[in-house]
Amino acid sequence: MNKKILLSGVKPTNRAHIGTYFGAMKQFVDLQDEYENYVFIADYHAINQLKNPAELRDYSWNLILDYLAVGLDPKKTVLFKQSDVPQVCELQWIFNCILPMAYLERAHAYKDAVAKRQEVNMGLFCYPVLMAADILIYDADLVPVGSDQKQHLEMANDLATKFNNAFQPLFKLPKAKIMEEMLIMGTDGGKMSKSKNNMIGLFEDEETLRKKIMSIKTDSKGVEEKKHSEEDPIFALHKLFSHKMIDELRDRYEQGGIGYKESKEILFANMMRYTSGFRAKRAELEKDPDYVWGVLEDGAKRAAAKADTKMALVKEAIGVR
Repeated sequence: MNKKILLSGVKPTNRAHIGTYFGAMKQFVDLQDEYENYVFIADYHAINQLKNPAELRDYSWNLILDYLAVGLDPKKTVLFKQSDVPQVCELQWIFNCILPMAYLERAHAYKDAVAKRQEVNMGLFCYPVLMAADILIYDADLVPVGSDQKQHLEMANDLATKFNNAFQPLFKLPKAKIMEEMLIMGTDGGKMSKSKNNMIGLFEDEETLRKKIMSIKTDSKGVEEKKHSEEDPIFALHKLFSHKMIDELRDRYEQGGIGYKESKEILFANMMRYTSGFRAKRAELEKDPDYVWGVLEDGAKRAAAKADTKMALVKEAIGVR
């Protein structure tokens, strides 16, 4: 029995942080035995935000290393760069030719940019179309999205239906796989976000990681004072990294007897322990770039083969071959 195809793209606009890992990367690794996984580095999408070529190369390379280090298996997952499969941009052009501008004016990202009086380039305006091409060209059955990203998949389905009705029924209508919603707290006590610069990197060096954890903002309660565990950003991170002692920590918070400094020290130790295997694997990968390039080359070939098959049918349907 053929596995269903699960597809997801990740923009290389910064280094991976623990929110990236628990919000997306870990789930892709966990799902790779159940589905035929396609995971791509969305470097063309990233150009909308990132105009520095050196940074784009660096973030893309590091993201690939990170995915392999946390357990993405290239034998189970097709890992590739978006830019290595140019057929996607070809399909985007075909979709552009059948989609009214008024439809794209409904997109959240476009409306937000207009509301903020930001300059809107065609990359941002047509972002949902390229995303639809990413999804539909590989016959994806499922696309992991957050609850706030469902519109992207709805637009892909609308485009598929529009093409199928205008020409031939060539495209599947993929379904959303709603990702588990996780509130990952940053160093400022708020939600971890690239835009807030409050991130804790997944592969921070030991000294930087300790400094960031020790800088997490808390209230001023003393060691013996009772603390509300569910209101504390340190405890929120304990839920991710301190599973074996979470009940003990909760009791100490609620009854008094633990200071924030001690809690941070415990968190630091548990984070280092949790990521030790990832760090060792990443160090091995950094020493063997030829292997990593080989993974990308193989992933690009497998993705391009599937894209070629679909594009041959699309070209026949629209009359250009």
